[in-house]
Amino acid sequence: MIRAFLSLLIAVPAGAAPLDDIVAGRTPATPGIAGLAVVVADARGVVRAEALGEAVIGSRPLTVDTPMRVASISKAVVAIGVMRLVEQRRLDLDSDVSRWLGWRVRNPAFPDAPVTLRQLLSHTSGIDDAAGYRLLLGEKLRDELPSHWSAAAPGTRFSYANFNYGIVATVMEAATGERFDRLMTRLVLAPLRLDAGYNWSGASDAAVTRAAVLYRRGRDETAIDPAGPWVAQVDDLQGVRAACPVATDGAPCDLEAYRPGDNGTLFSPQGGLRISASGLATVGRMLLNGGSVDGVQVLRPASVRALMTPVWRDGQGTAGDTYQGEMRCYGPGLQCLSGEAGASDQPVAGARWWGHLGEAYGLLGGLWIDRKHRRVLVYLITGTGDDPAKAPHRSAFSGVEEAVLQELAATPARR
Repeated sequence: MIRAFLSLLIAVPAGAAPLDDIVAGRTPATPGIAGLAVVVADARGVVRAEALGEAVIGSRPLTVDTPMRVASISKAVVAIGVMRLVEQRRLDLDSDVSRWLGWRVRNPAFPDAPVTLRQLLSHTSGIDDAAGYRLLLGEKLRDELPSHWSAAAPGTRFSYANFNYGIVATVMEAATGERFDRLMTRLVLAPLRLDAGYNWSGASDAAVTRAAVLYRRGRDETAIDPAGPWVAQVDDLQGVRAACPVATDGAPCDLEAYRPGDNGTLFSPQGGLRISASGLATVGRMLLNGGSVDGVQVLRPASVRALMTPVWRDGQGTAGDTYQGEMRCYGPGLQCLSGEAGASDQPVAGARWWGHLGEAYGLLGGLWIDRKHRRVLVYLITGTGDDPAKAPHRSAFSGVEEAVLQELAATPARR
């Protein structure tokens, strides 16, 4: 097993499940992992960082600085961008988004109910993903929106839907006249000094060269074979940037002709961020510190408090679908774990954390801010050897995520 290791100030805690055993498949949690990168940080910096396995099977080791597609963790970073625009008074969370888009956004069944950014960010807008959530270059969100309304009035039900973030990105573009990928680089990634980007846009060529491939043992999630070879699912770039960073279905990739505000789904705001585990730790430290990190003020403390204020809680007020038990609390862009003993959203007992999970194309990951213990936990798994739902697990999280998070949570605090 290729192993890259960095341990700052502390040793791996005695008695915890060793990460190399999890990666090698020597625990009941998984028959093996393609790669695993983890970071534990506090307000002052990184406390612990480890990477095991390979970024590219048989070719290159994984490190904590290896960028990869982090799936829905991308949503938390979008919310930071929204709050920067709120601070600049170019957006606000509770106005009708029609005012920025220039056309009326209404569920036909509820023509008098406006849709707001707070609702979109918290998945309480009445939008669903039944018709998909990524449009091609040349398509317009306005034309596709009617197929995404559910039977719930805006503000009355939590239902997790990726298309919400395509609408959010479109609103951001319309309010600024700037393309979403460039806007996110300017507002969030560049101030945090992160070599990252949505669909690789804004990330350096060196970052593309370092990219991790995401894997499954099988063609896709419907054809997993634990005894079979690792099969690349996304970003098998071989060091070369994709010719077009957006979906075109064979049409010319004419991004210069694109008008910001037409189709914010293009750069995958819901899941297309490419960033490393160490980069996510920087994002988490900024939130932990009330909006500043390493001398850079990205958000005001009030904005961080807004992100970490629940809009929906399971069993309290607004109805909701708990996403198979993983989501029981959600704010305007950040997921919150309830901390309730024995609850389905508790991969670690007492986890009253804020952040977001990620799951797509073989990746399992999470960025979590533990405010009680003043720390940030990041894990990125680049592929599991079997369906992760099959392994024994106590919560709605997979067994391998529980095992990794239990081990990270046992990391001693910095002295």
